[in-house]
Amino acid sequence: MYTSHDEKRLYEQAKHLLKHDEATAADTITQLRDVIIYADWKYYVQSDPVLADVEYDTLYKKLKHLEEKHPALVTQDSPTQRVAQGLSERFPTVSHLVPMLSLDNTYNADDLTDWDRRCHELAETDDIEYCVEPKYDGAGISLIYNDGSLARGATRGDGVMGEDVTANIRQIKAIPLSAAFMKYGVRQIEIRGEIVIHKNVFEAFNKQRVSEGLSPLANPRNAASGTLRILDPAEVRKRGLNSILYHISDYTLKEGAHRPKELGTHYDALKFLYNLGFPTPTPDMQVFKHIDQVIKYCHEFEARRDTLPFEVDGLVIKVNDFALQDKMGATTHHPRWAVAFKFKARQATSKLRKVEFQVGRVGAITPVAKIDPVHIGGVTVTSVSLFNEDVVREKDLRIGDTVLVERAGDVIPYIVKPLTELRTGEEKEIKFPTHCPACNSELEKQPDEAAWRCININCPVQVAERIIHYVSKDAMDIRGLGAANVQKFYELGILKDIPGIYHINWDTIRGMEGFGEKSITNLQQAIEQSKNQPLYRLIFGLGIRHVGETTAKTLANAVSHIHDFYDWDVEKLSTLEDIGPKVATSVVDFFARKENKRIIDMLGDAGVNLVNDHKGQKSNDGELAGKTFLFTGTLSHFKRSDAEAIVEEKGGSILGGVSSKLNYLVVGEDAGSKLEKAKKLGTVNILTEQEFLSLVNG
Repeated sequence: MYTSHDEKRLYEQAKHLLKHDEATAADTITQLRDVIIYADWKYYVQSDPVLADVEYDTLYKKLKHLEEKHPALVTQDSPTQRVAQGLSERFPTVSHLVPMLSLDNTYNADDLTDWDRRCHELAETDDIEYCVEPKYDGAGISLIYNDGSLARGATRGDGVMGEDVTANIRQIKAIPLSAAFMKYGVRQIEIRGEIVIHKNVFEAFNKQRVSEGLSPLANPRNAASGTLRILDPAEVRKRGLNSILYHISDYTLKEGAHRPKELGTHYDALKFLYNLGFPTPTPDMQVFKHIDQVIKYCHEFEARRDTLPFEVDGLVIKVNDFALQDKMGATTHHPRWAVAFKFKARQATSKLRKVEFQVGRVGAITPVAKIDPVHIGGVTVTSVSLFNEDVVREKDLRIGDTVLVERAGDVIPYIVKPLTELRTGEEKEIKFPTHCPACNSELEKQPDEAAWRCININCPVQVAERIIHYVSKDAMDIRGLGAANVQKFYELGILKDIPGIYHINWDTIRGMEGFGEKSITNLQQAIEQSKNQPLYRLIFGLGIRHVGETTAKTLANAVSHIHDFYDWDVEKLSTLEDIGPKVATSVVDFFARKENKRIIDMLGDAGVNLVNDHKGQKSNDGELAGKTFLFTGTLSHFKRSDAEAIVEEKGGSILGGVSSKLNYLVVGEDAGSKLEKAKKLGTVNILTEQEFLSLVNG
């Protein structure tokens, strides 16, 4: 439909129109119309958005405003006169019983207050009840049930016509193939909703794609939309699609039947569907009598949006009473009785200007993209991690690319993809360094790993990061010597390595900001106390690759003295619980290096504990002796570290992953791939938090 030249021109036109208008309203309207039709095609047909949501909404509102001022310039093919351009040629098209309209959008309290005022004017009453529900970020669908059986499933399409994807819809286990509508006298019913993907399922699916050498999908919405259009229903079934149904658009009663009392309000109608076995927003729906209550709830909900299992980009506010909805009616684009309150933008486009390479604590080289400043989700983003070379190659990123940037969980920004159709030919390949940017040592890369690494333990960047890790709470827990102070001491030459912590010249820091006599005394005591930490904390604090806190405990319990590891090989280490070849190789490599042995000896000379006084005792005592546990998801009764401590106090062991050696998997909220793997194994006892508490309390 569009050539690469057309796409580049239209994108540049869109960015220009976001900041400027043309000389005449007619020119601006024409350009806006062309840009929005193109953006609709990319979003609905290609499942490959070229504009961030907030950018699209801004352009759409601009067009709508101009057309309202100049009605003579409105044309039948204007995007304001239809829902979207969303039909492909892969599936037969069908007509919706009722057009699938879009929603008008609001972004702040003033917009909602203004919408509330219009609602009261249209409804001609002061008494309006509002139903508020999450706005799921998925692919729109329409379902028709005849005589209680699923007869057809269709995509949103252009709002009037959709694609018949019934065979694929039937693969989604959340959608009932039949329901007891006839019991209520309903002969035919059309239900609207969204196809969505659970966040954990999406994450696991992307990991699988990357392992197969495929590029990861941009986001759950694209994944849902793309999956719905796959021609092979068996492949659709594998993707783990889900659904949320949020609207009854039409229904026909049996002859002589009366409208069910449940179909008088929107809230009751969705509760009616929920009780018939349909997935609806019912658990997250609220009804309010005043717009101020709605506004308060919108802000509260936005703060916890990331606790939901599905992506949510806003809330939908609807007039609850169906009779009032009918009275208020709709435009050709959206119903007047509903509006979307959109959360802060999570996506935007920017320009990738350069890539810097940072050195991590254990030497991993991380490429970091420097982009033109862009405002996303309430913050300005200028730097984005590209993780490793493989990600850069899979996404085909280049210096000079226009990129789509997203903030995951409103915290971590990442580049979704480059907009390749906008390339001019002047973009440059991102070249990875062969030597460490900090110490110029030659970089190494293991065959089974994605990251390039600097293996020089004396690399200046690594030294500071290793000290920070060593003093951290879960390692040697030296309070008062946090990251900022470590960095300051390192830059001033007060700290040069980990053993130097125990030989600080206190006269050099007296008088420094934040270091009075009391602070120095407290820090001296914390450093002295760290010498008596158990061996596993030291092993964890040394920063051995692939060795987390749980693995460190396993290692510590296997020896009497840390020097014992000098003689262990990969085969012997692999006999330990939950330690595979990768971890074993890393441990052997660490203890084989002279520099590491020197640091351990210096720590011993400083008085740091290097022995395990309780070797082998843990597994023989307590009612959980010999049992292995793993925790996954978000726990609500206690911190994960506290739960693990309970297990260990009672003689049990904590594993680092799901395997045939695992006895119990304790599952919190939003459990992901570990739960699925445990189910597949079939030998793991899966416990809720309450069941775990019952177990440990006898």
